[in-house]
Amino acid sequence: MWNPHSLDNRQMEKRVVVGRVRPTWARNLPEAREDDDKSEELGVMPHSDPPSPTETWNQGKQDEKYDVFGKVMLLGDSGVGKTCMLVRFRDGTFLAGNYISTVGIDFRNKVVTVDGIKVKLQIWDTAGQERFRSVTHAYYRDAHALLLLYDVTNKISFDNIRAWLGEIREYAQDDVVIMLLGNKSDSGLERAVRREEGQRLAREYQVAFMETSAKTGLNVEDAFAHVARALVAKANPVDPSRLVVRAQPSQEQRSSCPPCS
Repeated sequence: MWNPHSLDNRQMEKRVVVGRVRPTWARNLPEAREDDDKSEELGVMPHSDPPSPTETWNQGKQDEKYDVFGKVMLLGDSGVGKTCMLVRFRDGTFLAGNYISTVGIDFRNKVVTVDGIKVKLQIWDTAGQERFRSVTHAYYRDAHALLLLYDVTNKISFDNIRAWLGEIREYAQDDVVIMLLGNKSDSGLERAVRREEGQRLAREYQVAFMETSAKTGLNVEDAFAHVARALVAKANPVDPSRLVVRAQPSQEQRSSCPPCS
């Protein structure tokens, strides 16, 4: 006979209830697939509400000793490889196969060392779909650096870079560090955007530029190291609240590409 007070049934009931609970700020977002074992890692952040900038800064301070702290956002159209870029940098692996697209905002931390200075990067992965853009806008103002990605095999993602830069000018800080990245540079014959086109656009907007590959790791460490150095240069050692980002190159492969310009 079914006993509603048995331990097994109570645990089952609890699992069902918990499975239905969604953060208040994410209830209008699409549900992740139940059979997707990456939904927790790559989907909506497991907060009841998005953390405030103060909360995330304090969380960063408690994890590990560092000299400089910085918030870095990954931006660009859906499918350009933002999550793969984050996983490659954070864990040194490539996120192969099909996976659920990022919903809302997700972040990971990594402490790295640049020129003997320990920098903590809090890297925010954002959804590229238009319907999530208003969520992303709320985080622009507190970002210290922005990595703007396009897919070299997808001309539309490159053409949309101007629109992304327009949003950055509208919502981000005036002195935010910006770097343009042409991702999936390992694609060979599938390439639809020439390197020279990316360089030309970067010069037009006076931002740094690299081509990267989250699959092979090419220039991934270098891109974050460039941002880290830029943020360290901006930091004011007299004012600890200005401390920003730290990066530690770990990949063995180094690019033959010329320095950023």
